[in-house]
Amino acid sequence: MNDLVKKEQGNLIEYLINQETGLDLPKPFERDIYLFDSHVAGTSHIDNIEIIGEQLKDGDRLVFYREPDNETDPQAIRIETLAKEKIGYVPRQDNIIFSRLMDAGKVLFAKVVEKELLGEWLKIKIKIYLHES
Repeated sequence: MNDLVKKEQGNLIEYLINQETGLDLPKPFERDIYLFDSHVAGTSHIDNIEIIGEQLKDGDRLVFYREPDNETDPQAIRIETLAKEKIGYVPRQDNIIFSRLMDAGKVLFAKVVEKELLGEWLKIKIKIYLHES
């Protein structure tokens, strides 16, 4: 630890916390809690899903966005890649509790577990997590 703090170099930890370094440092007591296995619904309605699917890797993080004004499902949760590409939705039968958690301010996300192209349908299995900070 003495190597990290030297008078002539300053405090490395303070530098990392106070500077825009591009590092995403974990906060104390921050954790991701596994909730549920599911899949991405509606991938057959996404333009260029084959191209997007080729770029997805097992373990990739997927971002959830609530769509309370969605005309077909007021509990809808849109799923996007980190590159902000829409790939589908949390299945309707799975989204009631998750939408309530998100409406209460909780952060949910998914990780890709497996993917398989079946005709025009890209089957993407996911694990859903609650991010607690």
